Amino acid sequence: MKEKIYKLQTMKSDIYGELLREAKKDGIKRFVAGGIITNNDSKILLLKRKESDFMGGIYELPSGKVEKEETLENALFREIKEETGLIAKEVGEYIGSFDYISKNEEKTRQFNFAVTVKDFSEIKLSEHESFAWVGESEIEQYQISENIKEILKKFWKDL
Repeated sequence: MKEKIYKLQTMKSDIYGELLREAKKDGIKRFVAGGIITNNDSKILLLKRKESDFMGGIYELPSGKVEKEETLENALFREIKEETGLIAKEVGEYIGSFDYISKNEEKTRQFNFAVTVKDFSEIKLSEHESFAWVGESEIEQYQISENIKEILKKFWKDL
């Protein structure tokens, strides 16, 4: 599937709707919103899943399921707050998506966006074991899925 590039400066809701319509046409039933949060050194916040969880031990972006009647943006803001304690300020550029099968065997698409937060200095984890600020040259030192690695590489390339 060739990925369209979207800029979210204008008409965000239309773009979110188009992303969801395309996913539904592809037979996707479950949607996840993922946030790429950077610090002042252009390092990205990754969260380590608890060993006892589905795909335990891997590092991932703050992300979570889009609930029924919830927008991608609202889900993204909610999940960032729930998982990190951080307050999202603004959704920036749409970076890309990837598909996977969830632990419930549902075909899932994760939509990933650059996100700015009010203050990234105090992270409070609720669902994850630990976190790391990861730079482009450090990516191979962490257990990260190939899907997330590709999204991160795309993000850094476009910086």
